[in-house]
Amino acid sequence: MDKLIGGKKILITGGTGTLGQALVREVLRYGPEVVRIFSRDEEKQFWMQQELRAHPNVRYLLGDVRDKERLARAMSGVDIVFHTAALKHVPACEYNPFEAVKTNVIGTENVIEVALAENVERVIYTSSDKAISPVNTMGATKLLAERLIAAAAYAKGKSRTIFAAVRFGNVLGSRGSVVPLFYRQVLAGGPVTVTDPEMTRFMMSVGQAVHLALQAATLARGGEVFVLKMPVVRLGDLADVVVEITAPQAGLRPEDIPVEIIGPRPGERLYEELMSAEEAETALELPELFIIPSPFHPSPEGYPGVLPAVVRSYRSDDYPPISKGEVRTLLAQTDLPGWAISDPTTGLCGQHLALAGR
Repeated sequence: MDKLIGGKKILITGGTGTLGQALVREVLRYGPEVVRIFSRDEEKQFWMQQELRAHPNVRYLLGDVRDKERLARAMSGVDIVFHTAALKHVPACEYNPFEAVKTNVIGTENVIEVALAENVERVIYTSSDKAISPVNTMGATKLLAERLIAAAAYAKGKSRTIFAAVRFGNVLGSRGSVVPLFYRQVLAGGPVTVTDPEMTRFMMSVGQAVHLALQAATLARGGEVFVLKMPVVRLGDLADVVVEITAPQAGLRPEDIPVEIIGPRPGERLYEELMSAEEAETALELPELFIIPSPFHPSPEGYPGVLPAVVRSYRSDDYPPISKGEVRTLLAQTDLPGWAISDPTTGLCGQHLALAGR
């Protein structure tokens, strides 16, 4: 990682988001020449400046990926781009679909075009499992952005730029995600609103998401999608564990917190997919992740220790959810103020899912 990051100029779009902030902190460990935080959130930039005052090599740039001219100035001379800027909230994208298109699709194309013009070394795009067989606007825009990244890797000509994507599940504790919502609802005395307790999701910690992004930047040859093997969590179990952890902080017993079933929101379904059966036909596998090659280069070489993936779809309702104890362990990696989760252990990885079928 020192070789990848050390002495380089790094741009992180959406750098004040949950993943963006975590990437900034991790990247700084490896001695970059400069880290440019590009976002439209001036308040969060201000607080990051206060937190990172000991790092004079961090720059704070206001702007939006929709604005290609501003993006070009921000990316001038950059070596590596982590593109995390996106509209990610499913109901918000359903109600404002073209806003999602402008940020998630047109914004990604702007990143691609500017990266080629600036001869950037590599671009890592952060996608979502909702891009597989999408049933909502957010997923559809993420799928299209993935395809733009794959096409850019194929059509770049003599440019040195390596384009790749990482596909995340639900990142625990991220803005707009369900864990902070449950946490606030419990502290307020309830009710905790659950769409459907039988809903299942692939879930990962922020640290795992950062690790995947950096691992993808190291392994990428061009046009791939990297997918972390993640545990499956049942939504009802997640709500129960958050209540058990948080209720004592509010001076309440867990059984005092009511739970209200509200039904799926617009654009939601009961399960998610990590990888389709069609993608699995060419996918490769490492102990922690899958590598889905570019459709333009289905048989890439150069990945040490890979095996062919089992050809099947990888749906969250095809696997047993982890236990409540394992959910508690996973939540121990979630940074929310006031949390005191006893006996935190090392983070969960894909072995809890046996996703490979081996």
